[in-house]
Amino acid sequence: MSYKLFLDDLREPIMCAKMLPHLADLYNDSEWVIARNYHELCNIIKERWEKYNEAPTLISFDHDLGFEHTRYYFENGGHENPPNPDDANFIEKTGKDCANWLIRFCEDEKIPLPEYIVHSANPVGSLNISSLLAQFKKHIENGG
Repeated sequence: MSYKLFLDDLREPIMCAKMLPHLADLYNDSEWVIARNYHELCNIIKERWEKYNEAPTLISFDHDLGFEHTRYYFENGGHENPPNPDDANFIEKTGKDCANWLIRFCEDEKIPLPEYIVHSANPVGSLNISSLLAQFKKHIENGG
């Protein structure tokens, strides 16, 4: 059995049908499992892997998982994170942190990276998630 995982602190999948009209049918499907933050994403994936030996076939990523990231992004001229993220004292992790965790999980469990979509409204965060996952996928395809 497989599942689709939607990572977003505020939106529902159906809301992305309007944001990404070319994927409206996909987002209008009610069969999404929803994670609202980093910890929920990690727990859902780990628990379903341990219980059912199933991994998501598709993950849709938001980047800014909490008001502190959104506020920082807009207050700092569109910069995703401060030069040293520890300086900002962020409490919540981002979608990029989730992507990093997913990569380690796939490596540890020796399973393929799920397909992914990045639906974040943060263009810098979106690019960072997409680039990270594409780089890992290319590494794996090259025998890495």
